[in-house]
Amino acid sequence: QVQLVESGGGLVQPGGSLRLSCAASGSISGIYSMGWFRQAPGKQRELVARIYSDGSTNYADSLKGRFTISRDNAKIIVYLQMNNLKPDDTAVYYCGLDLQQLGVRKDAWGQGIQVTVSS
Repeated sequence: QVQLVESGGGLVQPGGSLRLSCAASGSISGIYSMGWFRQAPGKQRELVARIYSDGSTNYADSLKGRFTISRDNAKIIVYLQMNNLKPDDTAVYYCGLDLQQLGVRKDAWGQGIQVTVSS
């Protein structure tokens, strides 16, 4: 079983910054990609950013320049640095892993963490 634990969310004023972390543990034999997704009330879950095993990244077009994804391979931790936050960034943020476990490729998800941008 794979566990993902997210941290770093909370309430921040517009223009502020937050850094989310997601630590993975369990029987993981390989990781294809690690990513962050978000879901605002009444909206579908959307990709925020993803980082692949080769270090390449992709971002939602609307977030390029403000958000940065990075990882610590040794500890299987993925980070999301969020700068110049806007009220529209308010959402529950989820960490997601595309991984291999016991020869089977599967997805794993964190429980989600609230980010609220408000004055």
